[in-house]
Amino acid sequence: MTAQSEETRQGVLLTDAASAKVSSLLQQEGREDLRLRIAVQPGGCSGLRYQLYFDEREMDGDYVSEFGTVQVVTDRMSLPYLTGATIDYLDTIEKQGFTIDNPNATGSCACGDSFH
Repeated sequence: MTAQSEETRQGVLLTDAASAKVSSLLQQEGREDLRLRIAVQPGGCSGLRYQLYFDEREMDGDYVSEFGTVQVVTDRMSLPYLTGATIDYLDTIEKQGFTIDNPNATGSCACGDSFH
């Protein structure tokens, strides 16, 4: 798992595989104004859950990290929960999809989408 950025103190890291997948999905959307937004919201089995989605909005206090042609945006309320987290993309026989390795999470549940 290699990260394309030296953004180790703030924001999230996007691996090469995740960056390639996001870039491919953005090309399919055919829009140049979209960025990958990651946020933390209350909910899930463990208290907090991740949200990953494409967004064209710019909100006050957004933190933007660039990985090649892909921009990852985190709102200021979610940033403390996500600093140093790594987003990867897996495409194996057992699992396909985005994963988040978050050093700030003290625990998670079996679904992998929720943490505390």
